[in-house]
Amino acid sequence: MSQSQYPCAACGADVEFAPGTNVLKCPYCGHETVLQSTGARVREHDYLNFTSLPRKPVAMLAKNVFVCRNCGAQTESDAISDRCRFCHAPVVAELNPQDLVVPEAVLPFVLDKRRLRESLGKWASSRWFAPSGLKKVTEAETAKSMYLPHWTYDARTVSDYVGQRGEHYWVTETYTENGETKTREVQKTRWYHASGTVARDFDDVLVTGTTRVAQKHLEQLDPWPLLDAQPYRPEYLAGHETLRYDVEPESGLESAKQKMAPVIEGDCRADIGGDEQRVNSVHTQYNDVTFKLMLLPVWIACYLYAGKTYNIQVNGVTGEVVGERPYSAMKIALAILAAIAVIAVIIGLYALSKH
Repeated sequence: MSQSQYPCAACGADVEFAPGTNVLKCPYCGHETVLQSTGARVREHDYLNFTSLPRKPVAMLAKNVFVCRNCGAQTESDAISDRCRFCHAPVVAELNPQDLVVPEAVLPFVLDKRRLRESLGKWASSRWFAPSGLKKVTEAETAKSMYLPHWTYDARTVSDYVGQRGEHYWVTETYTENGETKTREVQKTRWYHASGTVARDFDDVLVTGTTRVAQKHLEQLDPWPLLDAQPYRPEYLAGHETLRYDVEPESGLESAKQKMAPVIEGDCRADIGGDEQRVNSVHTQYNDVTFKLMLLPVWIACYLYAGKTYNIQVNGVTGEVVGERPYSAMKIALAILAAIAVIAVIIGLYALSKH
């Protein structure tokens, strides 16, 4: 397997992509190399054409073998980019499109470590009942910058539905309360058969392409500024770890359809009209389906508290922070005691006012 490393033009050390810039920067002498435009464009791939091509499942592909040009060490990894396990030099694999789907686009990192600490600090200080030690999360040495694979899907959908339209009307009912006869207006609903066809175009429905990172957290990092994505080039990966996808495009499309389904159902309800709607069945055709593989930037941090590890993820562009956090039993207990004390004071003052 071939690979890329990018030597500094000034001192020969390996340079890294500097978040928030368009340069490769040497971590030793500070020399910068501007990434010139290649004129490439982000392309969508026809899904039907892709599925007709022979290929191996990604689970059957061999790991990448990185041979560091600095120290000569050889390491194996299923990552697309990584660091030498011995001298920490960045290495980037050169991808073979015959083996796997090659990324079409990358959303470059914007948050550097300084801005990462700022985002983590704001997040930590806003957590209710968090232990005082949570502020140390901003100093987490385990924070890693990673590009995570994501699929995007476009489709033109046509959906035939069958359902019911509910229309409200009011009736006057008579009832007895405490021996007195009264009347009231009660809402009722008449249901009518409804059917029809709705159409919608979907663009860049995003699906995570890795199972190695907690999905519930990744989904909370939305929204991503996908329009800022750049055509893929390996230089963006230098100095950052990049995971290889382990979710096949076919599985990704099924997940994308699940994301489209509630939107389509909403269109059906709008088409049915009335005061209420029931959607009994929907049959959707997916036409002109296209897809691409994108790399999105995420900072992964781990925080150890009371012997337990908490995982935190940070959107590498917007600074959005999601993840697990510990709770301080002491702070919760003090808050409860304080609430009890306040209630006791209020009761005491009320009792005194009666004398």
